Amino acid sequence: GQAISRDHPHNTLSIMVLASKLAAAAVVGLTTVAAAASGASVAPFHGSLRLRGGGRKYFLAGNWKMNPGTLEEAKALASAVVKSAEGQSRDQDVCVCCPYPFLAPVAEICKGTKVSVGAEDVFTEEKGAFTGGVSISQLKSVGVKYVVVGHSERRHGNIASETDNTFHKKTRVVLDGGLEAIVCIGETKQEYEAQLCNAVCDVQIRKALAGVTKEEMARITIAYEPVWAIGTGLVATPEAAQAVHAHIRATLVSMYDQETADGVRIQYGGSVAPDNVNSLMACPDIDGALVGGASLLADKFDKIVNFSQ
Repeated sequence: GQAISRDHPHNTLSIMVLASKLAAAAVVGLTTVAAAASGASVAPFHGSLRLRGGGRKYFLAGNWKMNPGTLEEAKALASAVVKSAEGQSRDQDVCVCCPYPFLAPVAEICKGTKVSVGAEDVFTEEKGAFTGGVSISQLKSVGVKYVVVGHSERRHGNIASETDNTFHKKTRVVLDGGLEAIVCIGETKQEYEAQLCNAVCDVQIRKALAGVTKEEMARITIAYEPVWAIGTGLVATPEAAQAVHAHIRATLVSMYDQETADGVRIQYGGSVAPDNVNSLMACPDIDGALVGGASLLADKFDKIVNFSQ
């Protein structure tokens, strides 16, 4: 019942207190694969699988970050993604999350196709003297469906040092604006080495979703992105990723109920690539991917969108 504060992005002391109380739930012995460095492929996951519940459709989203360099490149990449999605008969959702200047033209390209458009962030206020801010109504007016909230690059200082409380406000803004949130969570390398993965994810989920109703959870996607795996070539093994995803779903059960938790899609993010996507998507609690670098290469993202079941 003790309140845990993680407002400072590098504060792990209070999490350690929580972890000591949740030791049985901590991830122990989580391993990684440096596929880019070793050339080794990720072995398929053949563990004890249960059926994917809740009627969840796979959700593959590309996060372009501050890429590509020009509008023409963005339009060409969006057109390629549309073509990839049109060739897939599987009932799934595909999205491209692109920088603000490209949202309107990319949305125009994706209009009426199997591809939706997402924004990489949103400001917490609706309008006013907030230079550089972009509001939820502005995003909605140009055809945006999804908004990424809480990405580690905004949490840990790459572009900002925002807090769990800020991400909670942004989640609320997205839901109140009628759009869908991709809520990012995940531990740093320091937290991972201290076996605090589950505890960190618990705190981040509970803070981001505070006050979110069961009905609103239908417009929430959770993206588990271990910070140590983003853009590093390191990938959680399918077994390790599945264990964390299962824990995240168990947290949602404790916050809501089994039916609600089974309906929430949980993406994996962190160096997702054509050579590991099949194994990751075979896991029962992994419902898609939030893809960074590979989403900028049309041929690679095509293989991810069209992964083999």
